[in-house]
Amino acid sequence: MGLHIGITGWICDERRGMHLRELLHEIPLDRLMIETDAPFLAPRTMPTRPKDGRNEPAYLTYVLVAVADCLAKPLAVVAEATTKTAREFFRLED
Repeated sequence: MGLHIGITGWICDERRGMHLRELLHEIPLDRLMIETDAPFLAPRTMPTRPKDGRNEPAYLTYVLVAVADCLAKPLAVVAEATTKTAREFFRLED
């Protein structure tokens, strides 16, 4: 169908993100993007969460770690693949 799927910080939530963890294996890396969903839903895996609960793009690494862990792939592989997918999708230059 040519769809792209964006995974947010929900994947970091041990209560609500379990279904995402199960489905993640069905998404080809060339169709997968990661996002923060800022300013909402700061990743629950952060060791120290902001007092105001505000999420921001700087927290994307936590989503990356959760996705790589679920896929049992190195961080660098998932980061490179999802960055390439996003660049192609949004037609961004390197």
